[in-house]
Amino acid sequence: MNQSAARNRHFDRLVNTEGLKWLGQNTNHYPVHPSVKAAMIACLDKEEFHAYAPPLGLEALRAGIVADLGLDGMEAMVTDGAVSGLYHVCHTFCRPGDRFVTTDPTWAWPMSFARSVGAEVVQLPIYGDEYGFRLDPERLRAAVDERTRMIYIVDPNNPIGSTQTAEEIEAIAEIARSVDAVLVHDCTYRDFAYDHHLAARHYPEKTITTWSFSKWLGLAGLRVGALVAAPDMIETLAAAPPNNLGSSILAQRGALAGLAAKAEWFPAVLESQRANQRLVKEAFDALPGFRLPVFPSSGNFLVIETVEAGIRPEALCAVMARHGVMIRQGSYHTKTFGDRFIKVSVTVPTEWVETFCRLLPEAVEEARGLNEEIALF
Repeated sequence: MNQSAARNRHFDRLVNTEGLKWLGQNTNHYPVHPSVKAAMIACLDKEEFHAYAPPLGLEALRAGIVADLGLDGMEAMVTDGAVSGLYHVCHTFCRPGDRFVTTDPTWAWPMSFARSVGAEVVQLPIYGDEYGFRLDPERLRAAVDERTRMIYIVDPNNPIGSTQTAEEIEAIAEIARSVDAVLVHDCTYRDFAYDHHLAARHYPEKTITTWSFSKWLGLAGLRVGALVAAPDMIETLAAAPPNNLGSSILAQRGALAGLAAKAEWFPAVLESQRANQRLVKEAFDALPGFRLPVFPSSGNFLVIETVEAGIRPEALCAVMARHGVMIRQGSYHTKTFGDRFIKVSVTVPTEWVETFCRLLPEAVEEARGLNEEIALF
């Protein structure tokens, strides 16, 4: 069996595992606001799905996204999830021989997209106390040159959960402008942050802000996200998108209702996931050798270092999977640092987190002796 088929079967098993506790994909499993479900049911009842959606998205949704970000003067392009937008950005602006500069760790797929069109990917390490788990703008400045076509920053960082300061974001924007690079500011986890600053406010002409409804609203399986940029950038992206017949009308109706209910619904989600973070920290604090290097996290997830505990990340993931709990091994995010940590997602029912914490001491001991090759994706 080839790698792609094995990977697909792995995730097919996960999706079809009844009662699986999803603590690994940063997905939001809280019940949606009733208005979101009602909007999608109304869309189905009216059978709106017979017609294509507008190519850039419903006008009300486009306006709502821009307003939520507070980026007046920008335009939004609704995409089939943020990942489709990132694919389109890389294929539109990167060319053979260009440099694509990002961090390590980062989200892996945009690097694959850039490499697929012949760009050189440069990763700047940020994992470790020596880096403060953030990108130092001066290290970025030393890494860019006239060949740098794109700078990609995930902020808050996935998987670390750190955020860049206001001063760092302003400096990163200035560095991108100095080499005339496209700055892609991936803000997928912005809504979970304690403090967050948008690069587009400093470099509006060439910053593309990517945003998703998968995480804060919990619409991961519906695939709806957005690119937000200056009108001329959106015009360029609109010329040859991967989907020129519009994203799912069902997903867009749900997303629009979610924006309308956000102020009422999301604060409770935010507080619940932060409470879940505290439960996870307490559980690991009670065990020797584990460390949470970034706490609290500005994402809806936590990194837990396993090195001093003598536990392989893959082993602990495999043991938890036997108990119906999915968590993520660090190697999914980074080859360089992946043997140091696991990642646990916490926008889930508290009972799931309590089950994970209850299983943890026994799972750690079971994982300690597990050394065989483990295939995870």
